[in-house]
Amino acid sequence: MPFFAGVILITAFDQIIKAVATEKLMQTGTVPLINNVFHLTYCENPGAGFGIFADYTWILSVLTFLVIAAAVVYVAVKRPKNALLMTALTFMVGGAVGNLIDRVRLGYVIDFFDFRLIHFPIFNIADCFVTIGAVIFAVYVIFFSDKKEQADGQNKG
Repeated sequence: MPFFAGVILITAFDQIIKAVATEKLMQTGTVPLINNVFHLTYCENPGAGFGIFADYTWILSVLTFLVIAAAVVYVAVKRPKNALLMTALTFMVGGAVGNLIDRVRLGYVIDFFDFRLIHFPIFNIADCFVTIGAVIFAVYVIFFSDKKEQADGQNKG
């Protein structure tokens, strides 16, 4: 899937799910799917992941925008061909855009996945995409990025 189409689809999916979560959960607060294990819980998170930097929404917004812009410029200029790298960038940018929309529009990010069994911070779809994208990116960097650079070096020599 092309980068920009993927980013738009991920962002739209995130925003639709957050709208549904807000509509269904805002009044009830929480809905246990597996009691004391996994709940859907409405949460307004003014910070970053795990609630850190809660009083710095505008700084988080600016930093997120800069990271998104850097990734978009990288993709537009370099036009990377590696599917793993492109998937990672698409997931991370799509998730980042979804959360940035919340921060700019609302001043907080809407979270709702609540794993209570392990007392994990409440999170959302965009967070899932950013995290999965970061893991894919790490796999790319660790296992695949050097192979292309080595091949390029051998072709020049």
